[in-house]
Amino acid sequence: MAGKYPEIFVLRHGETEWNLAGRHQGRMDSPLTDLGQMQAATQGEILRAQNVVERGFQVVSSPQGRAQQTADIACGVLGCGHTPDARLCEIAFGEWESLTYDEIAKGWPEHTKTADTDIFDWHFNAPGGEAYEVVRARAEAFLDGLTGPSVVVTHGITSRVMRGVWMGHGWNATAGLPGGQGCVYHLRDGEHSRLGA
Repeated sequence: MAGKYPEIFVLRHGETEWNLAGRHQGRMDSPLTDLGQMQAATQGEILRAQNVVERGFQVVSSPQGRAQQTADIACGVLGCGHTPDARLCEIAFGEWESLTYDEIAKGWPEHTKTADTDIFDWHFNAPGGEAYEVVRARAEAFLDGLTGPSVVVTHGITSRVMRGVWMGHGWNATAGLPGGQGCVYHLRDGEHSRLGA
């Protein structure tokens, strides 16, 4: 339930080459674009304005390359380090990893019928991919293990699920949470706000 967990700031990694190409990364990876690097620096500036280092926040990041690159840049602005945690990895997309939406629609047309009406749900239907319950359990385990305020560098779907857990949301409210790159989500005292673009 809301209020159970410490204050956190949640970052999604900056734009990657595969984001730009519309390819699903999941557990695969691609480097940040120039824009993605600028987004990570902006996130660092947002966090610096929140005095996270002075306030004793730890920085924890997904070990995946794009998240590590984002954390490196943001922490460079902050003048601090970060620690990897595998529970912050992105959802595994199974057979859909590295594919565009059009390629998925061609190969698995039965799985793309609801994508336009429920894109959040669609992400959990990849053959060989992770189910919502598995991603949620990872997010809960991570949050349950926090001992103090934290900055969390993660991925689009994992971020949304984690913020839903932190807020005590069910499926529908979690699915309705906003995404985006280059911004920072701040969760404190049961409240959820977006900082930056």
